[in-house]
Amino acid sequence: MVDHAALARELFLEGYNCAQSVFCAFCDMTGLDRETAARLASSFGGGMGRLRETCGTVSAAAMVLGMVRGYADPSDPEAKKNHYALVRDFAARFREAEGSIICRELLARASVDPQTAAPGGDPEARTPEYYKKRPCPQLAWRAARILDELLERD
Repeated sequence: MVDHAALARELFLEGYNCAQSVFCAFCDMTGLDRETAARLASSFGGGMGRLRETCGTVSAAAMVLGMVRGYADPSDPEAKKNHYALVRDFAARFREAEGSIICRELLARASVDPQTAAPGGDPEARTPEYYKKRPCPQLAWRAARILDELLERD
């Protein structure tokens, strides 16, 4: 059995963005190859293209939930309702554990330089100093852990 949480953290430390780290960790469940998964999730890093909005780990979790437990029939309102409830459940658990689902708030809580937590700009180089100040490996771990809990319950 894959330890999705450990893999998500490891993928972030390899250089994948936060969303890619979580989404790629679940390739065994989504059926996607890593390159395709990385491309699909690539836009969601840094709170969607460094806009610092919804945390990329949360966006990736929603993508995993869609791939594994999503609905496809637009004429099935019950499936839609149940799926949205699952996404909200994930978000509530993540928010309870980490204090927010918003990238800039999560960075601020971790005392990341306000300039770095601000929207926009180019991605920072992945140096040892970068990893020391970032909560992102832990956030990727947390998102994957919660996903596993939700996906195992049904």
